[in-house]
Amino acid sequence: MDLLTIVHQDFTLSIECGKFDAVWNKAKNNIGEENLTSTYSWSDGVVSVKRNDEPIENGQVAPAIFFDNADYPIWIDFDKKVEKAQWGSILESENEKFNFRKNILAGFINYGNEVGRSEIQFCYQLGEDTKRFTFSFEVLSTKLNYHEHWRKIIEDIESEYKMLSLDFMKRTFHGFTPDTEGESIDLVWWSVFQKEQDKFITACRSIIDRPRHRLQGREVYLRADKLKRVPSYIENEVAEYRMDYAHLYRVEEQIQSNDTQENRFLKYALQQITSKYDALKKRIEIIRNYSAEQKEQMDVMLQKLKHLGCHPFFRTVGKFKGLTQESLVLQKATGYSQVYRTWNMLRRAYSLNDGIYRLQSKDIATLYEIWCFIEVSHIVRDQLGLTQDDLDHQNRMEMNGIFTWELGKGEHSKILFKKDNIELAELMYNPKHTETDNDITGINNMVARTVPQKPDMVLQLTKNDLHQNMKMTYLFDAKYRISGKDSNGVDTPPDDAINQMHRYRDAIYYKEYDSAPLKKEVIGGYILFPGDGDTADIEVSKFYKTISEVNIGAFPLRPKDERNRELLEHFIKELIETKSVDTVSQVIPQKGAIVQVGNRVLIGVVPDRNIHYQKFLDGTATLYYTGTEFPTDIDLDNLHFFIPYVNGIRDVYQIVKIRTITSHEAKELDPSDPKGKLLRIAFDLKFSRKLYANYQKLNLEKYPIFPKYFIDTTFDEQDDWVIIDNL
Repeated sequence: MDLLTIVHQDFTLSIECGKFDAVWNKAKNNIGEENLTSTYSWSDGVVSVKRNDEPIENGQVAPAIFFDNADYPIWIDFDKKVEKAQWGSILESENEKFNFRKNILAGFINYGNEVGRSEIQFCYQLGEDTKRFTFSFEVLSTKLNYHEHWRKIIEDIESEYKMLSLDFMKRTFHGFTPDTEGESIDLVWWSVFQKEQDKFITACRSIIDRPRHRLQGREVYLRADKLKRVPSYIENEVAEYRMDYAHLYRVEEQIQSNDTQENRFLKYALQQITSKYDALKKRIEIIRNYSAEQKEQMDVMLQKLKHLGCHPFFRTVGKFKGLTQESLVLQKATGYSQVYRTWNMLRRAYSLNDGIYRLQSKDIATLYEIWCFIEVSHIVRDQLGLTQDDLDHQNRMEMNGIFTWELGKGEHSKILFKKDNIELAELMYNPKHTETDNDITGINNMVARTVPQKPDMVLQLTKNDLHQNMKMTYLFDAKYRISGKDSNGVDTPPDDAINQMHRYRDAIYYKEYDSAPLKKEVIGGYILFPGDGDTADIEVSKFYKTISEVNIGAFPLRPKDERNRELLEHFIKELIETKSVDTVSQVIPQKGAIVQVGNRVLIGVVPDRNIHYQKFLDGTATLYYTGTEFPTDIDLDNLHFFIPYVNGIRDVYQIVKIRTITSHEAKELDPSDPKGKLLRIAFDLKFSRKLYANYQKLNLEKYPIFPKYFIDTTFDEQDDWVIIDNL
């Protein structure tokens, strides 16, 4: 059964789709039937257009036919004898899918993940005439609302990264209007001129045929018989030489000149446009998949531009030096106004408002991935209580082809979240986790010993409660896929995507330095997908509950869905507010690994006579030693941290190693030990964090034995042993 039939005066065009009912129902369940509409339009010569036997008028909004990732066989049966017919895609690979045989042009199209407005184009030879037909429509997504979600994604990306949504050599496009603000980019320039080129050529020819002149005086030498009139300033001279018929008189005559300000502008504009077109044409021609027909059309246009530029008309036209004032001729005169309009259009940027000009965009899967990155960055910013000024955007866009840009990867896409110059978090886009390229595009000190691991986003939260500048790492992967619906009607993510997050987390390790053993660094991994469902039903779904169980799961995320966005907001807020001690203690260990969190802490006095006293004040100490006597009831094996008492307590040090040293080694000799052979307990230290901004006093009512003796305690009992001075 034909989905759509176009009866033309020269042919009948039929479009089918074998699995259309399944595609339609999928889109209907995900988006709603009321949103599955398209606006259809076509060129002249059409007798009738019917969708499932229902007639459609030119420019009418009707139920959609074309969706992403679906095959559409197409037949064009010509009623008259046609010598030649050819599909008219910009992609040569697309044209190769169509064959012309026995007066029928047939093939199929599949738009993949390309969403937006598109056209069916083909040309055919009928007698001496070459005719072209165009049929225009929208290609819709089966997972997101094209009319709302797709446009919102484009707008959000463009507001954050200008030009990042754009692409070239795509079969879908969206309309835009020139914008007076900003400079035109090559892709916009090319798109505008493609639309304006025929009008521009016609306008140039019109000017050359009927140019605007100006009268210009010039000096000439003429005999008396050639003078049309005798100017007053040579009357005496004529009387004096009236008998000398060969005498030449110097006079000024008025002639019509093409050397006007407006014609100079035309010459300049034509030269500049020709040069720009030639340069861009050479860049496009190297694309292997660019169709031969399109290349031929570019050759023809370049020859037209060059031919106009070499016209004898311009030989007497001088160099353009700019417009000293507004020219009414350029604004209103026939031909000139069109040239001036095209020139101004080519100099402008673009606005996403619907317009007659076309810009191709990236496929919806890529757009969704970039949009998710932007959304996560906004959520992290808001949950940290930061403003846009607090973000250090170290990310940048990089040229990825002829005209298009992509967001840099790894370190090239990093966003740092800071407050008062203190790093709180960082977010990266598409890092490559391999040992060889990790330093270039990945995350510092993170390696994957096996195959490359490339999650879409990596979020690292900086925590100082356990170790100074400790990084808690979380992986996010954006998937433009929906597996189906569960029993509650909730969209579910694909199983293979969930399994992939398990592999990401298990394969990525942390390495402090070359000789250190590998450590587990990644806490969890989460899928972002364009799903929908009631929030209450999502919270009891399997893919969401596993987040709290094993730190692997998924979040539905789509534009304009504030309800389910709050699930991700709440989750990231918890990640930020939860202490690293609590986070790590709740992590399920990997096979063969044990996660231990140090909690015990020793508080000891550092007297001012200690040779390391100043280093403890500066927070740079690496060694602490006891007196010759040390309490035997303190378990050294399970001691993790040391807090020095220096006018109070402030800093926390990690105990790296415990050993014995002599008094001589400590450089603290006792009269009773003149040779310095008595042993002391020594702690090799590494600065961990500041527990408080300023020194705080200890609760001596709780520990009356201090400072004579050490305090062996835990961080859980912190409220007992410290008195906070908020002044």
